[in-house]
Amino acid sequence: MRASFLTCPIDLLTMAETLELACSAMRSRRRVQHVALNVAKFVKMRTDPVLAADVANSDIVGIDGMGILWGARAVGLPARSRVAGVDLLVELLAVCAREGFKPYFLGATQAVLHLAMQRAREKHPSLAFAGWHDGYFKPEQESDVVRDIRSSGADCLFIGMPTPRKERFLAAHRDGLGVPFIMGVGGAFDVLAGTVRRAPAPIQRLGLEWLYRVYQEPGRMWWRYATTNTLFAGILAQALVKQAVQHTLGPSSAPRGPSRIGG
Repeated sequence: MRASFLTCPIDLLTMAETLELACSAMRSRRRVQHVALNVAKFVKMRTDPVLAADVANSDIVGIDGMGILWGARAVGLPARSRVAGVDLLVELLAVCAREGFKPYFLGATQAVLHLAMQRAREKHPSLAFAGWHDGYFKPEQESDVVRDIRSSGADCLFIGMPTPRKERFLAAHRDGLGVPFIMGVGGAFDVLAGTVRRAPAPIQRLGLEWLYRVYQEPGRMWWRYATTNTLFAGILAQALVKQAVQHTLGPSSAPRGPSRIGG
């Protein structure tokens, strides 16, 4: 079910429902693009209209982060659970091995990518990849990458490139890739390869996975999370206050006119 979270579209789906949509796309060869929405991406959308449009035009906008899940519940949306991108990737690789679907990996470094694929094959010996390419290609090589993906016959494409680069890539090429299910996975290849550890399950449930990432990579992560989490908390608090005032004053107090993402 699609809903609007502070004017940002989100799909209130469980893991099982998301997997079914992905499998249906691969079986029918009908293109479905999935985007995983977390706090960092939500905040970036406020100042990047192109990114906001890329997210809004995706077929599935999944709730990736606990902050988005809690925020959606706080404003009254019936969000049941998050569908973390890395968990969805793991589940889909198991589906691919079982059903004979062939994934294509795009992103990360060659070393990380090959290690991630090796780990996936060790877990699922029947898994066959349609192809792979690292994410460090130059702009003039982009057409070659697109051609390789298109000719691979892949059933699903997982893209491990940073936001907004992967969104730009998909906005430009998704209709010409010939891949039924497309999904951005952020840094999930590093997790799959074992070069980055996920937070223990209790920490994930507490919504402190971001803090665990800061612990692992303080130099790269602390400022990102400090700024995006603070901005998100402010945006959500403002929305909740506005919602409470409107509820108190009645529907006639609702603002008129267009609004923008996150506003």
